Amino acid sequence: MRVRLENEERQVAFGERLGQALAWRGRLYLEGELGAGKTTLSRGILRGLGHAGAVKSPTYTLVEPYELPQGRVYHFDLYRLADPEELEFIGGRDLFTDDALCIVEWPSRGAGWLPVADLTLTLLLQESGRVAHLEAHSEHGRDVIARLSRDATLMQMISEEGEPPQ
Repeated sequence: MRVRLENEERQVAFGERLGQALAWRGRLYLEGELGAGKTTLSRGILRGLGHAGAVKSPTYTLVEPYELPQGRVYHFDLYRLADPEELEFIGGRDLFTDDALCIVEWPSRGAGWLPVADLTLTLLLQESGRVAHLEAHSEHGRDVIARLSRDATLMQMISEEGEPPQ
């Protein structure tokens, strides 16, 4: 699935719908170059789940936990990760549970340690906006894409054409 995100407002709005479709669980891996909008999308996801406060990039802390009334969300940013084993030292295995949503920016930095993603979302810069390419890796990931495909508010942003990013 490909989604056109023409501006930051659309990116946050799509994130809100994605957060709702994820239904408080799973592993979402966010790919894209610096400045592609991974943290902006994460802010939308958290807003869609009811978080009203600030969403900061966990670049230096590696993980930012969000305890919300309906569940837990862990927002990881692995950009500065020197070795995937660092995730073990911060208690990462205790965070990747079936009853939590884990959003991981720069998952390639945790290769070999991270569990398989349910959904990978790659953000590509395109003109003044972004294009999000979603790829499912599990039944939960396929369910999320199916929910998004049926979301009437997203219909004008979704396109199936084009090849996935390399």
